[in-house]
Amino acid sequence: MSENTPAAPLVLVDGSSYLYRAFHAISMLRRLKQDYPGSVIAVVFDAKGKTFRDELFSEYKAQRPPMPDDMRPQIEPIHNIVRAMGMPLLVIEGVEADDVMGILATNGTLDNFILISPDKDMAQIACRIYDLK
Repeated sequence: MSENTPAAPLVLVDGSSYLYRAFHAISMLRRLKQDYPGSVIAVVFDAKGKTFRDELFSEYKAQRPPMPDDMRPQIEPIHNIVRAMGMPLLVIEGVEADDVMGILATNGTLDNFILISPDKDMAQIACRIYDLK
């Protein structure tokens, strides 16, 4: 890589949001590999169970409907597919995917990254990262 060529960014994907909003997650991930050749594309999923947010606010996501029953058995296979595609898979107990992505993006070691998530919480985090109103 020459001095003038920017380093390929680390691409962090909110896997839980991808899975929830599109049953076409695999083709979407393939497209990211095409669009960002040479980049590490890490896929971040929510862990099972409660998070620190539930401890802080008992009504957190109380109005959100539960995951559809027929989607639940797809989680492990999609994790396996992500790994088989050579992508790092991050699942941190007690922390939601968007929080993990925000932490990685703001820890001071990443200066070239792309956050991919349609999640509203991630949009709020991005606004805080860049001090947007």
